[in-house]
Amino acid sequence: MTTVLNLVRKGTYLDSVALMRMSRTVAAMPGVVECGMMMATPANKRIMADAGVLGMEGEGAGPGDLVLALSARDSASADAALTAAQALLDKPKSGGVGATAWAPRTIRAAVQVDPTANLALISVAGAFAAAEARKALSRGLNVMMFSDNVPISDEVALKQLARERGLLMMGPDCGTAIINGTPLGFANVVPRGDIGIVGASGTGIQEVSCLIANNGGGISHAIGTGGRDLKAEVGGITTLMAIDLLDADPATRHIVILSKPPSEAVAAKVLERVGRSKKTFTICFLGAQPTVPRNAAAAGTLESAAFLALGKSAPPDPRTVMARYKRLSIRGLFAGGTMCAEAQAIMLEHGLAVSSNVPIPGAGKDVSNATAHLLDLGDDDYTQGRPHPMIEPAVRDVPLKAALVDKSLGVVLIDVVLGYGAHPDPAGHLVSALVGRPADGPVIVASVTGTNGDPQPRAQQIAKLEAAGIIVAPSNAAAARMAIAAVSG
Repeated sequence: MTTVLNLVRKGTYLDSVALMRMSRTVAAMPGVVECGMMMATPANKRIMADAGVLGMEGEGAGPGDLVLALSARDSASADAALTAAQALLDKPKSGGVGATAWAPRTIRAAVQVDPTANLALISVAGAFAAAEARKALSRGLNVMMFSDNVPISDEVALKQLARERGLLMMGPDCGTAIINGTPLGFANVVPRGDIGIVGASGTGIQEVSCLIANNGGGISHAIGTGGRDLKAEVGGITTLMAIDLLDADPATRHIVILSKPPSEAVAAKVLERVGRSKKTFTICFLGAQPTVPRNAAAAGTLESAAFLALGKSAPPDPRTVMARYKRLSIRGLFAGGTMCAEAQAIMLEHGLAVSSNVPIPGAGKDVSNATAHLLDLGDDDYTQGRPHPMIEPAVRDVPLKAALVDKSLGVVLIDVVLGYGAHPDPAGHLVSALVGRPADGPVIVASVTGTNGDPQPRAQQIAKLEAAGIIVAPSNAAAARMAIAAVSG
């Protein structure tokens, strides 16, 4: 019989990354079965209830309250864990070099401190994000909304308001941008250059910008739109505004547009706008084959989009490395949704049956005879109340450990994404998660998105993976092709 304890702290907010790390510390204590430390949004309370740790006290908490919920094998262990958890919550934040005694807690206060600011980055729980974005827009600020789980009706209203005011509304669920050389959210250290990017995908922007950087090019600006911008309900508002901005930017020579398959009507509007520009474009709608105007080229993968933008040929196909492996099926465990989509597009092109939790045209959510089962662990279903797997790679641990002992699998595909905002050592964490894996388990093929200028230098991350017996491909697309080679023939 387990003991369940809940503690509610009224009107207390902490970000999900800090809370997850605290909860992992408490969960590792002797006798503790489960521990959750979350803001009491309806979605988070469902997660805690499903885990069997939500009691009456936690059930009564409001969205602005913090809930500590745990279960333990006995009351003594539960009490000890609760005491430890409270100590973690009460631990004062350490100030680093240059830390100030006061920082603004509201957008209004921040604008008063720096009236020259023209952009607000919003990263709060989805239930509160729209209200904060309205405050920012009303004060003349462009907005990058990192927050996800925001209703699409709020997204439409915010983007319409931004357009009326001549402001850029990036997001919701905008993970990456590079504006005037400044990286925002998950972004990498890349040189300035003459290629602009408009992306409805954070990891897509990262993969393309890093491939461009690692092959001699540079980025003028990379504008994220949020993953739903090209849906019919939103109408491509931010994409079209971003094209206008880059078209008018004298430092931008070529523009790359990245997205999973858009609405046909929205795609037509975007391509019509592209056709009116005097600049050249690369269009990458993963899983779609658009007819593009004369000043544009269509790319089937993120890899080909980067090399088309550079005016270079793609590198040689690395599939021959996998010739000695003749395995069964493929499991993809992706941190990046667009990486997952790119792998699907390549596998479908090669005639494989593909299933995914976020399928593109031609794939399905439940394909019984699928050769490849690809999972986007950054999808909203996995990030409600939890950090994105790029921040906390432990999100991938459970499905990875299951894959390593699955006798039906021949290959496990992994994307390792570096840069600002990402985990300080994702390769090291992945290697530690592989301890004790079966000798006859599946081959692991990884790609590493990043540069040697990143906080986690790419070469060092690759070296750690290769030392653990992981095959590292030069790009996500190359990793997908290597996996295909391993299960073909």
